Amino acid sequence: MIFARAMVFLLVSSLMTMYFSMLGVAGFCFGAKPMTRHRWVTGWVPAMAWAARHLLGIRYRVIGQEHIPAGPAVIVAKHQSAWETFGLQAIFPPLCFVLKRELLWVPFLGWGLASIPKIAIDRAAGKDALAQVIEQGRERLKEGLWVAVFPEGTRVAPGVRGRYKPGGAFLAKRAGVPLVPVAHNAGDFWRRNAFLKSPGEIVLSIGPPIETRGVRAEEVNRRARDWIENEMTRLFPHHFQDGEAEQAEDEKETA
Repeated sequence: MIFARAMVFLLVSSLMTMYFSMLGVAGFCFGAKPMTRHRWVTGWVPAMAWAARHLLGIRYRVIGQEHIPAGPAVIVAKHQSAWETFGLQAIFPPLCFVLKRELLWVPFLGWGLASIPKIAIDRAAGKDALAQVIEQGRERLKEGLWVAVFPEGTRVAPGVRGRYKPGGAFLAKRAGVPLVPVAHNAGDFWRRNAFLKSPGEIVLSIGPPIETRGVRAEEVNRRARDWIENEMTRLFPHHFQDGEAEQAEDEKETA
């Protein structure tokens, strides 16, 4: 049954991705405004949430929704699966992601991303990549979009802690907006690069906004990391039986 569900979901999600991506491309070609294209393309979000729920049996529950600020903010979240690419958009106000530039070359998915406001960076650029996040991120925030950042830089398995890069904190600090930490367990049901997904309920917890005015970006980043990791331990203790999160390989190498 799980295999059959995964096959149907793959077909349906692929068709939906192609459809909404081509809407964005058509809008770009015919001169639609960027935010109009964003609205068209992100019609993909409720469609994917519906498919995940009804085809895969993956639901989600939100804790701390009252912590969502009234104005634009920067979100820093755990990244465990592809679910977050639409799950965060289903929960928060209109947003864009910080993503690696190479994704824009992927047929259909990348074309759709290229047609809407985003923050595309060259991850090999080192310190220049941080400058790209700040420059493009401030523009997106001025346009009224929120910005979502995965500070660990890549998808990590449940129970694993990567090194929290400070790009989201620096952007929030420079833009004068709060930083909103997010913890969840999507990887329990939707593993990295896994074809088979398990039915169940994802629990996503939104933390109190972290004020950035008068606080160093490094301290903002530390507070976000501590809240997320403590919340992961509180909500999902089965991943931390030894009392400590396993460190991702990139953190081990730089420790």
